[in-house]
Amino acid sequence: MKVSTAANQRKPISGWSRKERHYVYLGLAFASPWIIGFLAFTVYPFFGSLYLSLTEYDLFSPPKWVGLQNYEQIFADDRFYKSLGNTFFMAFISVPITLAVSLLIAVMLNFKVKGINYYRTIFYLPSVIPIVASALLWTWMLNPDFGLVNMALRTLGLTDPAWLLDPRYTKPSLILMSLWGSGAGALIFLAALQGVPRQYYEAAQVDGANWWYRFWKITVPALSPIILFQLIMGLIGAFQIFTESYILAGGKVDGSGSLGGPEQSLLFYAVNLYQEAFVFLKMGYASALAWILFIIVLLITFILLKTSGRWVYYGGE
Repeated sequence: MKVSTAANQRKPISGWSRKERHYVYLGLAFASPWIIGFLAFTVYPFFGSLYLSLTEYDLFSPPKWVGLQNYEQIFADDRFYKSLGNTFFMAFISVPITLAVSLLIAVMLNFKVKGINYYRTIFYLPSVIPIVASALLWTWMLNPDFGLVNMALRTLGLTDPAWLLDPRYTKPSLILMSLWGSGAGALIFLAALQGVPRQYYEAAQVDGANWWYRFWKITVPALSPIILFQLIMGLIGAFQIFTESYILAGGKVDGSGSLGGPEQSLLFYAVNLYQEAFVFLKMGYASALAWILFIIVLLITFILLKTSGRWVYYGGE
């Protein structure tokens, strides 16, 4: 007891011994590059954009305080609603379709057949191609005159649409492109599939359950945490679509001087934000757009996480 009391008396007021403080300072020294980078490149731009969203700023003159004027202009801007509608279409139509196709591919790649590793590699390869290269490739494939897609449709006697020229088909073009790169999601689903206990399927087969029943009652619940993860990440990615739209539209403006291809059908939220910031140099307005996007994504993520308890099942529950 005396030794313990003496040791406690040697400790500083903070409760840390000299050796403990040495290890804390050493850890902070090793972590300091990340801490400095986080403060400089994440925290400062985060609050800086919030300040700029309340100002009028064009990069060349000092920011001028305008309060909520930028936000009032946004909700009176037709391009804002057009870009938001296009983005919602991709988020709530393209993402579920891509998830379903990724899951289907994963189920097929989970079969024990000869050469399955080669098939897995083939399906995953498009995911490692840079997005710019993929967009340029699809620009060629969807060419209405000599593109491979329309050549295949004409061979089958089907209608060959002007994919990137007709506003009715521009967003389906992006969906086709996203399906081509669904191998990354399939790989995540495949890893989760291989972790589902086989005895569940064996017990269901003994009870006479068919393939669809086993898939719907065993596979989907077992994969529900992965589905939630991929759904959230897919929605966040859909709200940030830029490169595909910019390249497929050729970086051209329409009659109103706005990016986004024919009839602004490819004017997504990030494209509109880019144009306001780096074409029109309305940095304050663009910062306000960025904060509205942040709030929208935050609300959608919160709703998904809040309602996930009704359909997501974790191991041990």
